[in-house]
Amino acid sequence: MTISVGSDHGGYPLKERIKTKLEELGHSVLDCGCDSADSCDYPQFGAAAARAVADGRCERGIVVCTTGIGISIAANKIKGIRCALCTDPLMAELTRRHNDANMLALGAGIVGINLAERIVEVFLSSEFEGGRHARRVDLISALEGS
Repeated sequence: MTISVGSDHGGYPLKERIKTKLEELGHSVLDCGCDSADSCDYPQFGAAAARAVADGRCERGIVVCTTGIGISIAANKIKGIRCALCTDPLMAELTRRHNDANMLALGAGIVGINLAERIVEVFLSSEFEGGRHARRVDLISALEGS
């Protein structure tokens, strides 16, 4: 699978660690920035990673800032993106199974490295259940642009 990643300066070290983990798991990575721990603005990097998912260059995306909140909001502004901020593996599993989330947001100041890696593993290995959940995802998609 090809995964886009993006972060701001607060999420940069965790993003770099996640890239390594993704490659260890056999995934390809498209790094949408940022490229250092120098202060920068998260919306441009969250949007860049989201656009890569929305336009089909990547199957899923992962974005990181200090809390995960701002960068998830930015990613969710891109049509076709369902970015979920997860703080534990169960959230990651259920957002894939029930919401068909195509992006994961993490807060580098909220979850540690080991927990973040586990959340990523679960997010990438969980499948959408469809069924009644597909109807709800369709209703969410219908809200775009309203």
